[in-house]
Amino acid sequence: MKHIKKLFVSADIEGTAGITRWEETENGHPRYAYFQDQMSREVAAACRGALGAGCEEILVKDAHDSACNLIPRMLPEEVCLFRGWGSDPMSMMCGLDETFDGVFFTGYHSGVGMDCNPLSHTMNTQNTAVLINGEPASELMINSITAATLGVPVLLVTGDQGLCHWMKQQNPNVETVPVSRGVGRGSISIHPDKAIRLIQEAAGRALARSGEECMFPLPPYFQVEIAFREHARAKQGSHYPGCAQIAPTKVAFESDDWAEVLKFFDFVL
Repeated sequence: MKHIKKLFVSADIEGTAGITRWEETENGHPRYAYFQDQMSREVAAACRGALGAGCEEILVKDAHDSACNLIPRMLPEEVCLFRGWGSDPMSMMCGLDETFDGVFFTGYHSGVGMDCNPLSHTMNTQNTAVLINGEPASELMINSITAATLGVPVLLVTGDQGLCHWMKQQNPNVETVPVSRGVGRGSISIHPDKAIRLIQEAAGRALARSGEECMFPLPPYFQVEIAFREHARAKQGSHYPGCAQIAPTKVAFESDDWAEVLKFFDFVL
């Protein structure tokens, strides 16, 4: 079994313990600083757990909004932090390549149309549905497929309960830490310190897994549909090569090449 030496961490905030309202995710709002701190604590816990289990190299991608949320001094010294956006279709996974042995997703949230998180969305709030092969797609689904196309296994997911349950259905070998459960416009969360402890413990267990058993299932072909809130977004998106407008607010795209799907998302979604 290949030992996990090099790890990629994609960090979001809407699946952080306790977070409930949009303003808590927005830099500059008085409520943001607390959840910026908690996001940083949860990422640091995941990194400590991995380092304690023998990981030697970690790249963390700050993957929320400005991508300048994590407090660098709170992370272990062994960690490199990718802040800002790479102007690349890889988006929240920018920096990942075939040399990594595994991926962690921290602070992740359910996708648009899912009732598991009051902040459920997929990439932005301008769409009402994102489907891949007929299944509602979260950012976790999109980014897990990206990892799989590079041969990199998903080892750990932390976030809302619904998302963690979904990942267990895809691959029960992936370690998950559900820190909250959406209830309408609200959420019920575990204690923030308990979240830190559970994440660090799960990260340590995750590195004991083999890459083969934690690989995300990769479809052979991709049929994508996006429904927008505004019809003009669909009309604009329909000009992307290979994209078809199938309804006033809907577009569709097909490919057997995930890299092409990511380019489609980058320009249209």
